[in-house]
Amino acid sequence: MKCPYCSYPESRVVDSRSTDGGERIRRRRECLKCLKRFTTYEIVETTPLMVIKKDGSRESFDTTKLLRGLMRACEKRPVPMQTLEKMVEDIQNTLYNSLEREVSSQRIGELAMGKLKTVDEVAYVRFASVYRQFKDINSFMDELKGLLEAKG
Repeated sequence: MKCPYCSYPESRVVDSRSTDGGERIRRRRECLKCLKRFTTYEIVETTPLMVIKKDGSRESFDTTKLLRGLMRACEKRPVPMQTLEKMVEDIQNTLYNSLEREVSSQRIGELAMGKLKTVDEVAYVRFASVYRQFKDINSFMDELKGLLEAKG
């Protein structure tokens, strides 16, 4: 496993634990060169889930891409990384449990917005503004009004 800090190709496993009810193994590793620690996850390879993009193209579902989008929405917000990782895990489980091998990017976006709405409203609005591509301030205000009505 290549070190994410110095790219050295060798590391040693410091700790291994089963997570997600035995579905994954979490490994703490230490780089043999720079001695920094990092975490890796080992999972059983399954049939890839394909995402149908807005333009009709298809690509493999990428949890890293989803996590990056959530991280961007939560930038400078009090949302722990562990919460974001749990959200991605929940979304992934929902998608795989649906037994569909192809899912639209809209479905993933809606699931992400549903999770964000319960965690941080500002992050939700940020994500929604990019995901829904508001055309003007009125459509943005409509989304905010809907959020306020749901809250009250």
